[in-house]
Amino acid sequence: MKPYQTALTVALLAAACPMGAQEAPPAEAVLAKMRLANAHFMQEWPDPGKAIVTNRERPSNIWTRAVYYEGLMALHDVDRDPRYYDYAVKWGEAHKWGLRSGARTRNADDQCCGQTYLDLYQVEAKPERLHDIKASIDAMVASEKVDDWSWVDAIQMSMPAFAKLGALTKDPKYFEKAHAIYTYTKTKHGGSGLYNPTEHLWWRDKDFVPPYKEPNGQSCYWSRGNGWVFAALVRVLDVLPADAPHRAEYEQTVKDMAAALAAVQRSDGFWNASLHDPANFGGKETSGTALFTYGMAWGVRHGLLPAATYRPIVMKAWNAMAGEALHPDGFLGFVQGTGKQPSEGQPVTYESKPDFTDYGLGCFLLAGSEVYRLVSK
Repeated sequence: MKPYQTALTVALLAAACPMGAQEAPPAEAVLAKMRLANAHFMQEWPDPGKAIVTNRERPSNIWTRAVYYEGLMALHDVDRDPRYYDYAVKWGEAHKWGLRSGARTRNADDQCCGQTYLDLYQVEAKPERLHDIKASIDAMVASEKVDDWSWVDAIQMSMPAFAKLGALTKDPKYFEKAHAIYTYTKTKHGGSGLYNPTEHLWWRDKDFVPPYKEPNGQSCYWSRGNGWVFAALVRVLDVLPADAPHRAEYEQTVKDMAAALAAVQRSDGFWNASLHDPANFGGKETSGTALFTYGMAWGVRHGLLPAATYRPIVMKAWNAMAGEALHPDGFLGFVQGTGKQPSEGQPVTYESKPDFTDYGLGCFLLAGSEVYRLVSK
């Protein structure tokens, strides 16, 4: 039996035991943690349109900040504080509701901000909020090209925007094009696709498909990369019609991934940056953990994943992040910096500050929003 299969048995046995670390927190306690983390960020960034300066200056509608706004909108869905909505609107207005590389961009990273633009359009149907992201996606729909998402992060950055447009316009062309691009990533990129249908996890891009191996000889399955796909699928499912042609496929992949992820959860509730080699830059990592928590909590809440198995895993992960990663002032620790593999964005510690502090928080807020809904039922 392989190590990760043994770990699944252990995880499922642990799930059956209501240990303290797996107890469901009160809904208000979950909300308090989300408010604390978000308040820290909003205080740090009072001007939502201000450029981000790390090794160089970047506009604040890049993917890292866009993921934060995904989380902020999820927080707003469960906590209707008008400051959240106003902050997101000011961000969109600061960028004239545009995409970093213009309205004809095909780059998934540039399209990520469009997810929030579409959410804000749903609140107030102002045409400027829809214009650029729709123009970008429409151009892709009208073309025959389907190989855009050559790295798995792109699935999360772009695919939910296609789904949201399809739901908004009730036009299945958006669902079909997203499925075509997703399928190419899943089955073609890197030779035979970036998804391993046997181990039910994803290689980040062509650089990590076999024969590439981790130091222990296993495949390199990067935690956050798999988290992006897992989160993307539930974000798509959240808006996809019940009778949509590809819904069953996405649901099955979520179930398969969830089982593979449960097998490698750490005993403390987190996941390692390297899913199948815990000794390769091992240790607590918040962003991947948050994305897995988000997807599993959504799956339990919607009846896609069995609560008896996955609810304890979700609670253990949330309690670990809320209790061990979140600082008293709201700063979020154990977030791996940007990169594409376990060795990048290191070191990852309680005190370490990643090069961008926004996307980790976005993932945390996504997770918290679903945990809040789950414990509120």
